[in-house]
Amino acid sequence: MRAVVTRVNSASVSIDGTIRGEIGQGFLILLGVAPEDTPQHVRKLAEKILGLRVFCDAQDKMNLSLTDVGGSVLVVSQFTLYGDCSHGRRPSFIGAAAPEKANALYEQFLAECASLGFPPQHGEFGANMQVASENNGPVTLIIDTRELKI
Repeated sequence: MRAVVTRVNSASVSIDGTIRGEIGQGFLILLGVAPEDTPQHVRKLAEKILGLRVFCDAQDKMNLSLTDVGGSVLVVSQFTLYGDCSHGRRPSFIGAAAPEKANALYEQFLAECASLGFPPQHGEFGANMQVASENNGPVTLIIDTRELKI
């Protein structure tokens, strides 16, 4: 799994002009699923992201977590995180999981976030979504489960 995590002041996701999910301070998480991903990857990734200490403390050091700042989470499925642009001008997406598997693990990720104390706002898997955010910092991290110890 691959996640792009952005620290935001606010973020929202809309479908057909209707807001489906919206948060204030917290994380906007764009989430992609690869064919080799497992439920163990989902739990580990959720724990890693939700435990990140990237919010500023009184000394302006990135030392506070989502819990510390009372932050929220907005999760948006994003198969294009596995786009391969190494050949030609049109990306290949064969590195992304098939929709059935990706949706199941995406839904599990949402459930894991909730079980860890952060019921997420979210988009709709496979929908054409418009995402808006006011980035804070900006602070943006890329986390790939292939680089985590599972």
